[in-house]
Amino acid sequence: MESGGLERTPKRLAVKLSAAGERIVRSGHPWIFSKHIVKCKEGGKPGDIAVIFGQQSNTVMGIGLFDPLSPIRIKMIHAKGPALLDSTFFSEKIAKAKHLRTPLLATQTNSYRLLFGENDGLPGLIADVFDKVLVVKLYSAIWIPFLNTILPLLEEQAQTETTVIRLNRMLQKHPQSGLSEGMLWTGTLPSETIPFLEHGIKFQANVIKGHKTGYFLDHRHNRKRVGEMARGKTVLDVFSYAGGFSVHALAGGATEVTSVDISAQALAVAEENAALNSFSGTHETVAGDAFEVLEQWVSEGRTFDMVVIDPPSFAKRASEIPKAIKKYHQLALLGAQLVAPQGTLVLASCSSRIKADQFFEINNTSLQRSGSIFSLVHTTRHDIDHPVTFPEGWYLKCGYYRKDKESRE
Repeated sequence: MESGGLERTPKRLAVKLSAAGERIVRSGHPWIFSKHIVKCKEGGKPGDIAVIFGQQSNTVMGIGLFDPLSPIRIKMIHAKGPALLDSTFFSEKIAKAKHLRTPLLATQTNSYRLLFGENDGLPGLIADVFDKVLVVKLYSAIWIPFLNTILPLLEEQAQTETTVIRLNRMLQKHPQSGLSEGMLWTGTLPSETIPFLEHGIKFQANVIKGHKTGYFLDHRHNRKRVGEMARGKTVLDVFSYAGGFSVHALAGGATEVTSVDISAQALAVAEENAALNSFSGTHETVAGDAFEVLEQWVSEGRTFDMVVIDPPSFAKRASEIPKAIKKYHQLALLGAQLVAPQGTLVLASCSSRIKADQFFEINNTSLQRSGSIFSLVHTTRHDIDHPVTFPEGWYLKCGYYRKDKESRE
């Protein structure tokens, strides 16, 4: 595509922070809020280079990108003195990120997250690979001046042929420099739907209109585990979306898999994904509100050998935390009643505002109240391509519980 206004040369902004702000830089945390800025020239634009000078030493502490549209005013990308933000700088960061994913690429998997924003040193920048297609999602306008430098480096590391640009809602509402949601940056795309492999299981992702970048990659290791446990079992996949857990369970030899999601369109995709693979079990899809469906089945006494409950984020804002806690309690209790004796209940959360310890305590409390006895068998966090380098980067947590007894004696 033509670069147009993307070639705007970022200005350099000399910045001084409060003592608290300087501690944040020294700790390596990537977020500097506006309240921590003591001195900065006005008029900075998204992507301008914030050079952090120490209050006392007046030497360069680190480098960040200025974001006047966010309360996180500076996104740090280098916290060890000065740096030149050129092709070499970004190439080294991307190469390091790719190296961390190397073991995953030897597992019959050609879909992975190459860049995980802050956790790979590039805040607000996501890059997912689906075979030969690179999908780059921008969560901030700070990266627009650098796209002509960064995208070829990503394409080289990923060895992809096509690049798709995805934008968050804010950038979609305020288009900049000719970028648009779902646009092709390089290459061609005969179809919006791209086939890919996940531990040898076939899937497809709509890289133009699908959620986020087209598919949720972070649960890959849990989907594989469920598939390995599913042989000869009946499996319930709640909030199934495109059928990640369902398809792995079917391919793993489950006798019966039931996918529940509020979106009939998502369930259609789940059926398409299942059809890409060979399996002998049956696949039932149920469109409806998960809470209502589960409550109905509990009242009917229906049970499954495995129940997987992986809801969307319930707490995107701090004000939603109490409601989220209530919902997690409800789901754990419903799941406990739907699991057959000696069966497995898998409970997951992607709400970053609900910390792991809190989530597992919610589960424990609800399972104790269920009248049955459960054992915690295993817990997991992020897969290898979603590394975490700062506290707020943690969001995914998952627990596997075995139903030892139907009720306490």
